[in-house]
Amino acid sequence: MKNLPQKIRSKKLSTRIDLTAMVSVSFLLIIFFMVVGELSKPKVMEYATGQDRGCCDCPPRHSGENRSITVMLGENNKLIYYMGILNSPIISPKEVKYGKEGIRKELLARKKTVLEYSAKLGKPSQGITVIIKPTKKSNYGNLVDILDEMKITGITSYAIIPEFTPEETKLLASN
Repeated sequence: MKNLPQKIRSKKLSTRIDLTAMVSVSFLLIIFFMVVGELSKPKVMEYATGQDRGCCDCPPRHSGENRSITVMLGENNKLIYYMGILNSPIISPKEVKYGKEGIRKELLARKKTVLEYSAKLGKPSQGITVIIKPTKKSNYGNLVDILDEMKITGITSYAIIPEFTPEETKLLASN
């Protein structure tokens, strides 16, 4: 008989699955969901209802009123600020200039008095809150200038709100 070529059989290797990557991915997913769960918890903010006001002609101030300054940006580089609520302001509306001797000087002075006031109340970490209200007629440069003033004065709590009350609209029109 002829020599038939023998079939060469391949050597069977044992199958082994490396699960290292799967373990790493699962730990990353666990950490991700833990962080997302922690960050999605609701935050609580103190809400003043007005029930702690006294009974006199001039209503006492809330700490939130004492801490808030509203800065309104008008046309032709007009800048008006007041402290508290416009109906009964702590500091009446004043028109000031941009820069070192204008709004910066006022913000630094108000920041100092608010920090002293908060320390007396036992809340030394509560600083000033600035509400920036640009009108449609104010220019972008004015908004950038007031944001620069926030950075220079170290005020970290501010908001840009484009809505105006009727009283504020009258105030801007009259000045």
